[in-house]
Amino acid sequence: MANQTFLINGPELAKICKQTLANSDNEALLTKIQALSSNTPIRLARTGNDWYRLGGIVDKSGYRIADDLIEWTERTYIECGRDLQTLIDHAIDEKLIATQQKGNTLHLIAQTGNAAADFVQIDIDKIQETADRFLVNPNCHPEDLEEFIDPLHPDCIEAFNIGTARYSYRRKTDVAVFMNEINKYHPEEHPVQRFMDDWNRSSANQTTLLSNDWIIRPLRNTGRFGEQIINVEIINTQQKHVAQFDDIIGKKGVALNNLLTRFDRQIGYPFAWFFYMVKGDLVSLQTGLAVYKDITGDFSYLPERDATILKDWVTNPYRV
Repeated sequence: MANQTFLINGPELAKICKQTLANSDNEALLTKIQALSSNTPIRLARTGNDWYRLGGIVDKSGYRIADDLIEWTERTYIECGRDLQTLIDHAIDEKLIATQQKGNTLHLIAQTGNAAADFVQIDIDKIQETADRFLVNPNCHPEDLEEFIDPLHPDCIEAFNIGTARYSYRRKTDVAVFMNEINKYHPEEHPVQRFMDDWNRSSANQTTLLSNDWIIRPLRNTGRFGEQIINVEIINTQQKHVAQFDDIIGKKGVALNNLLTRFDRQIGYPFAWFFYMVKGDLVSLQTGLAVYKDITGDFSYLPERDATILKDWVTNPYRV
């Protein structure tokens, strides 16, 4: 694949999300994004696990009082003369209802080349807001604002949806550009960069694209002195069930090679066991050491390119 350029920008993606009705198969969203990028195929690589977060406030008829429960609470507390009991009485008298946002994140991929980092990742949240409790439990008043916002003993009601599910654009990451930025902040090679470098020189890269089985999670944190710290994590997208790697104790030679081959076949590409081992998924570190002992002894079942990677790992181990 010749390297391609993905030209859709963030505001365009945000507009598509806002104008597209969320549905179960996400086809309409993918179709609209694909229409703006006719030369670069777009695919859904992973749907993340469900998450929950605080929502807003509605009244008993479902009328919207506030979009942000925390902001409303802090502002109204001041309006109540910083008297918590006045705030509590107001919430109870008005029968105010708190909402929560339930969602998951869709990770879309636009492949721009064959190297490990040659893809653009688009992260879009799919959100449904639900009303599920009174803002204040009249039988168990909160003791402070923190408990007002997130009560220990909520007064739950039969949940009902607020509007329909919606998409919310989170970010677009040109992975190659992002990894170059990461490398500026890490004087030593970042483990994820090394993972990608190892992928590029492995048998896996001869067979499949890294983004067919792995994506990234960009991370931003604030340091103790207020400085911005950027980091990255690599995430596996494998959807099919893969059995835990068998116990390797006492296995070597043909028996060990058979285990490696079976695991790789289940995953779908050669040398998969190495990358799962480095990630810490399914394959133990002892596997790498056992294979290294084999290939530096009487057995030679790894291609030279993969044997070199394994030897480098044994000399200087890393995890991602």
